[in-house]
Amino acid sequence: MPGLRLLGALDRRSRARTPGFSHGGEPFCRIRLTRPLGGRVKNATVSQDGPHWYVSFLVEDGVVTPQRHDKPGSAVGVDRGVAKVVTRSDGLFHHQVFARGREVEHAATLQRRLARTRKGSARRKHAAAKLGKALAKVRRRRADFAAKTAHTLATSFELIVFEALATTNMTAAVAPRPDPEQSGAFLPNGAASKSGLNRSILDRGWHRIELATRSKARYTGTHVITVNPAYTSQTCNVCTVVDRKSRQSQAVFRCTSCGHTEHADVNAAKNILTAGRAEHAPPGPGARAGARKPRNRVGRKANRQATAAQGHATASPELAGIPLL
Repeated sequence: MPGLRLLGALDRRSRARTPGFSHGGEPFCRIRLTRPLGGRVKNATVSQDGPHWYVSFLVEDGVVTPQRHDKPGSAVGVDRGVAKVVTRSDGLFHHQVFARGREVEHAATLQRRLARTRKGSARRKHAAAKLGKALAKVRRRRADFAAKTAHTLATSFELIVFEALATTNMTAAVAPRPDPEQSGAFLPNGAASKSGLNRSILDRGWHRIELATRSKARYTGTHVITVNPAYTSQTCNVCTVVDRKSRQSQAVFRCTSCGHTEHADVNAAKNILTAGRAEHAPPGPGARAGARKPRNRVGRKANRQATAAQGHATASPELAGIPLL
């Protein structure tokens, strides 16, 4: 909207009066400010969500990231799952159901109605609007949960460790299995159950939680890092033995070596924290940061010195944990 002067987010009451013209002939929009801007406005973005219009302001607030967190030395590992959205290494859970059973059924009904309409018709626009309104409620709940969880984590811990999850790869469709004995036929590949798991993963908003935490960490001085998720759910956080049989069910972890029993997600979160502390540990005294084996052939003695310095900089006896593969 070139030349449009914004006066505050657009709401339903203002749509009937926008856009308008002032007495001087300048176009304007009446908007309702939902919060103080709190700084110098850099730009504004107008967006539409169903029947509602919103204005998002990019503001230079001048806030500087603190050098030290209010709770120095505090750390937590975060395991994201389907049964529990967020599980912390201290044993606490953050969970919320974004769409209830009746809401899921209602959304499915609206989707079937939309599929039966003709493209470009008035009935299709009306059906799409009702479906968008129903889905917007779930989307707002998911965003609210991510913001509140990020606020709790960032204000409580100086170090937050997530798993480096490739959500796009995890929710990919299952490849078809052609039947070698019959041309044009396919064998069962579990696509139905995998599609249900994909919907559950996408509904939890794993990536949104990490993004919200990184955004909030700028105001608290929190360090947010990710680690390799390999074997975090199969490793005992007490004896560090890796055995897939130790994960007896979704919620039960019983080590086959030492007998340690704990909630499976809490055990995984502790392994994530251990790996994150090992990666975030500062170099030891006398170690040169970034030391590594030289690429050129400068002699065995120099190679041994560089390798020893690198091992000394990353090793820590109290942070020994799962193997980082």
